[in-house]
Amino acid sequence: MERNLPLVSINLLTWNGEKYIEDCLNSVFNQSYSNLKILIIDNNSTDKTIKYLKKIKDRSKNLKVIFNKKNIGFSAGHNQGIEQSKGDFILCLNQDAVLGNNFIQNIVEVFNRDKKIASVQGKVLRWQKGLPISNQNSDYDVSRIIDTTGLSVLKNRRIINRSQGEIDQEQFNKVEEIFGPDGAVPVYRREALEDVKIGKEYFDESFFAYKEDVDLAWRLRLYGWKSFYQPKSVAYHDRTAGDSFALSYINIIKERLKINKFGKYLAFKNQRLMQIKNEQIGLLIRHLPWILPKEIGSWLYVLILEKYTWRAIGDLFKQIPQAWKKRKIIMSRKKVSAKEMKQWFK
Repeated sequence: MERNLPLVSINLLTWNGEKYIEDCLNSVFNQSYSNLKILIIDNNSTDKTIKYLKKIKDRSKNLKVIFNKKNIGFSAGHNQGIEQSKGDFILCLNQDAVLGNNFIQNIVEVFNRDKKIASVQGKVLRWQKGLPISNQNSDYDVSRIIDTTGLSVLKNRRIINRSQGEIDQEQFNKVEEIFGPDGAVPVYRREALEDVKIGKEYFDESFFAYKEDVDLAWRLRLYGWKSFYQPKSVAYHDRTAGDSFALSYINIIKERLKINKFGKYLAFKNQRLMQIKNEQIGLLIRHLPWILPKEIGSWLYVLILEKYTWRAIGDLFKQIPQAWKKRKIIMSRKKVSAKEMKQWFK
């Protein structure tokens, strides 16, 4: 039976994740889907994560652990995992997430519907606030707060997680097409990743972390690939920033204040690099009435209130030439017109 199932690689990237690692891996080991290979890439953790990984590394012949000697970042870490894994489908798993038992099984069911589906997003709920994370109590199972049902892009190019912070009342309970998956538990078709990689990069390594999932989702869309949401695949995520579907400027600022300084630096820089790489001129001009106020507000906010983010501006300009080279490759290979892409900007 297993020989008839496509191979799924679960690539778990870890960095100082002792708070989460046991819960996360128990949920992986308990998957109902049988044809799995598990690859763990540790980005030079300095807490007890490595001790735990050394303890379990020989648990199964289908488990492999890589110990990096430095933290190479989210993008490069997952690129390393994708390159070394063999699955037809690849789950790029965050250490602060756990999977429902049938998560993979239901994801594969959606992939089998259409060979042009590049990625699938599950229904991701919150780890219940105020409750301890414990593999014995499975406290995350009591949460009904939605973390994400997939990425959505606004006309001003702000990225939001659909329905984030809402109570799950089964309002998102149908399989449907979305812009792309959030980076906590995305599952990709290998063929699609190989189609859109630039050089040896699937995720853009100049991003290090933050926005790399949106950048990849955008590129997959431009190349003519699809993304779907599967509500039967339930996972739980302890998100450290972005607690709600904030739309007003005051609430957006409140959400930004929750992000650490390094995260703010990366988010500001990578947002602009992503747009340089993927924007289509026709859509850019059409959406300028929404984009310009947001950009002016963002730059003023950083210049006046976030002096520690100023370094992002310098690094942005340093990285623009490389982003422009990547843009030329993307635009030469894209298969989807601006008119077709318009539907994904809300």
